[in-house]
Amino acid sequence: MSRAQLREDVEEAYKIQSEAATNGALRGTSIGIGLAIIAHHLWPVFRRQTLAFKGFVVSGFTITGLVFSAETALMAHENIRRREENQLRREARLELARKGLIGTETEIANWKAARRERQLQKVRNSNQQET
Repeated sequence: MSRAQLREDVEEAYKIQSEAATNGALRGTSIGIGLAIIAHHLWPVFRRQTLAFKGFVVSGFTITGLVFSAETALMAHENIRRREENQLRREARLELARKGLIGTETEIANWKAARRERQLQKVRNSNQQET
């Protein structure tokens, strides 16, 4: 994997994680505010608490929603990427085995580079046929 591809993947993961964190924080804040309002009206002990404490409780819900949502989204993204990579490596090992080669890391990397070049060549050929 080249540095540009790695940088692209990191940016994609960051975007996914930040969007999930924002949504999770909003969801957590909504739940926290809702529960604080309910507790304020139904529980006299909570009603006597200061506004700062109630804000602290709501911020706890916000942070919890942010962290868990971001982590869940990132883990899901990593799981998808891992499955894609494993499928690609499995395909490479099978094709290399058909050629009588052992699927070492170097051979798999060479196979991936050749595959990428074949895909680029197909795209170039289809673009040339359209013009």
